[in-house]
Amino acid sequence: VQLVESGGGLVQAGGSLRLSCAVPGSIFRINAMGWYRQAPGKQRELVATITSGGSTKYADSGKGRFTISRDNAKNTVYLQMNSLQPEDTAVYYCNVEVLTLSRGSYNSYYYWGQGTEVTVSS
Repeated sequence: VQLVESGGGLVQAGGSLRLSCAVPGSIFRINAMGWYRQAPGKQRELVATITSGGSTKYADSGKGRFTISRDNAKNTVYLQMNSLQPEDTAVYYCNVEVLTLSRGSYNSYYYWGQGTEVTVSS
């Protein structure tokens, strides 16, 4: 499964961006979906997650500014980012838990997107 990310770019401080991540093809079920980011010289960190039922969780850095959502009909997860700051500059990755059913058994697989770069200038 190759996730398709889009929406990154260059924005001034205080601006907004909306990231998208689509899961193409026929999928039995998608459980959790999430966004992570990795700034230069730093470890990858959680930004936000959303369950199949719509429950969300955010890292403190994004609370009140970022909103994660999903469209189950389109197998797509979004990250609306407002009031962006230079410290939000990073490569943003989506992560998806895909549930498969094969010969009566369920299995979960986690997939990463290719990453989309977000640069916030001061």
